[in-house]
Amino acid sequence: MNGGSGGRGLPGRGSAGRDPAGRRAARENIRFRRGRGVLPPDRFTMRSRLAWLNSATSRIGTTLDLERTAQELAEFTVPRFADGAAVDILESVLRGDEGSRWTEPGVPPLRATALCAIEELSSLEPTPVGETFVHAEQPHETLLHRYCLRQGKPVLLSRMRDDDFLRVAPTASAAAKMRAAGVHSYLAVPLIARGLLLGSADFVRAPGTPPFSTTDLALAEQLASKAAVFIDNARLYGREREHVVSLQRSLLPRVNPTTPGLLVHSEYAPAAAHHGVGGDWYDVMALPGGRTALMVGDVMGHGLPAAATMGRLRTVARTLMTLDTAPERILARLDLATRDLEDEQVATCLCAVYDPADSTYTLASAGHLPPLLLDGQGGGEFVRVPIGAPLGAGVIPYDPLRLRVPDGAHLVMYTDGLVKSREEDVDAQLDRLRSAALELTPEALEQGGLVECAPAAAARFDEAVLLVTADSPLPAGDLRVWKLPQDGRAASVARGLVTEQLAAWGLAELADVSELVVSELVGNALRYGNGPGELRLLRGERLVVEVSDTGPDLPQIQHADLSDEGGRGLQLINMLCRRWGSCRTVTGKVVWAEQNMPS
Repeated sequence: MNGGSGGRGLPGRGSAGRDPAGRRAARENIRFRRGRGVLPPDRFTMRSRLAWLNSATSRIGTTLDLERTAQELAEFTVPRFADGAAVDILESVLRGDEGSRWTEPGVPPLRATALCAIEELSSLEPTPVGETFVHAEQPHETLLHRYCLRQGKPVLLSRMRDDDFLRVAPTASAAAKMRAAGVHSYLAVPLIARGLLLGSADFVRAPGTPPFSTTDLALAEQLASKAAVFIDNARLYGREREHVVSLQRSLLPRVNPTTPGLLVHSEYAPAAAHHGVGGDWYDVMALPGGRTALMVGDVMGHGLPAAATMGRLRTVARTLMTLDTAPERILARLDLATRDLEDEQVATCLCAVYDPADSTYTLASAGHLPPLLLDGQGGGEFVRVPIGAPLGAGVIPYDPLRLRVPDGAHLVMYTDGLVKSREEDVDAQLDRLRSAALELTPEALEQGGLVECAPAAAARFDEAVLLVTADSPLPAGDLRVWKLPQDGRAASVARGLVTEQLAAWGLAELADVSELVVSELVGNALRYGNGPGELRLLRGERLVVEVSDTGPDLPQIQHADLSDEGGRGLQLINMLCRRWGSCRTVTGKVVWAEQNMPS
C-alpha cells in the first residue's frame, strides 16, 4: 500500500482491545465498533497504550528476515491500532545497503514490503507487495513522499476532507476507492534508525473507529522507532549472510572441468541463516590419463572463519591431487596440513578417484558420511567406505576402497546439511535420503533434484553440498591402454602402437612429436622406474600420452651442459608439448604429456 490504502484482510480479528474487567466496558466497545478490536478513545488508556507498545518487542522482529519483520509490523497494528497498514522499505535497504540520508536529493526507490487490513478495506488499491516504485513515476507527490521520505517527519490527517484523498493516495483511482470505503483518518511515520531513513509506515481508519489523534501519532512514532531498529538489525544480518555466502561461492569451483567418461553435477545450497554457512566445499579435478578426482568436505563450525579454512583446505587438496592419485594418501597429507592451521579446525572429507579405463572408483573417507550408489536398476545402497578420523584429529592412516560400478549407475556424494535434522537421528535421515533418490528419474537426479527433495530441504539450517556422478562411456577407441614389455624392446613397441593408433584416428600429423615423447617417457621408465608398466593414449580435447612405472621418484627437468650426453629429454617434451607432469599412483607413478589437437 502506498499513500494510505490497504488490501489484505486479517483473519481472526475480534476483541483484541477489549477491557475484560467489566461487561459495561465490553458493551461500550462493541457498540462503538462491533467486532473490530479498536478501543474507544476514553478506554484506550495510557496504561493500555504502554502495554500494547511494550508487547511490540515480542511480536515484531521474531526473525531476522527483513520482509518478515515488516509484515509483523503491519500485522501488529491491525486491527488494534488501525484498520489498514502498509510498510514500504527503501530498495537499497532491502539490498543490504545503508539507509538514505536527508542530504541526498529526491526520494530513493521504495518497495512495497508488507500489507495488512480488515476485510472491509479489501477493495482498496494498494501497491502490490514486492513491487518497486519511485516518486517520479507517481502522478503527484503524496504527503508520505513530501514529509516522511524527504524530511523525516510524520503526517497526521485526523479527519480527511475530499481533497485530502488526492494528497494521500498515489492515483485518482486509489483516492476514489479510499473515499468509497469510508476511510476518514490517515497517519504516516518514517522508519528511522541510526539517523538513516529505512522506509515508512502508513495507517488508515475506516468507519466505526475514532480518528487518529496526536496521542496516536506519538504512539506510532514510538512503535516506528522500535520497528526501525528491528528492520535495521535484519538488514545487517542479511548483509552479513550475503557476504559469507559470496565468499563461500567464490571459494568453490566456478565450473566443473571436462571429465572423460564421467558426467558430474555439483550443487551448493546455502543455509537460510548466516550462521549455517561457511564450511562445506566440493571439488572436481581432471587427473592424468582421463582420471577424475572428486571431493566433498565439511569444516566444523560456521561463518567467515569456517569459510576461510575451507578455502585453504581446498587449495591444499588441489595441490595434493596434482601429485598423487591415491585418495588415502591425499587425506593423510591433508590431515597434516589441517593440523598446521592456526585455528585448529577439524573437517570431514570424502575423496574419490574415477578411472574410465575400468569404470572404477577408489574412495577414502575422513569421518564423512557414506556415498550413495544407485545401481540404475531401481536399487541403491550406501557404500561401506572405511571411515577414518576427521582431518585435523591426527589419527592416520586411511584405508581405501576400490569400487566397480555397473553401467547406468550413479554415485551420490554429499555433506550432512542434506540430511541433518534436529528431530531425527542420522540413520533415519539417511534412509529417507535413499528413498528420495530412488524416486527421482535419472534426469532429475543428474540435475540436482535431490537438493529439493532431501530430508532436510524443508527446514535446512545448515548448508549442503551435492555431487552426483554418472558414467558416460567414451567414444569407441578414444582411450587405449597397452601393457609394455619390461626389456629394451619397450620403446620401439610403444612407438609402433602410438603411430598406428594416431593413423587410425586421423592424427598422423602428431605422430612425430608423439614418437619422441613416448620414447623419452619409456626410456626414463627403463632407466629410473624399474621398467615401464602401461602405455595409455587418450583422445579428447587434447591428445594425452602416459607411461606408468613402479619407480618412487618423480622426474624433474635438469640443467644439461654442452658436453652432457643426457638430461635434455624432458626439456624437449616441455618445449614441444602444451604441458606435462607426473603423479604418484598406488603402485608407483605415471608421467604424462599433452598436445593440442589439430585445428
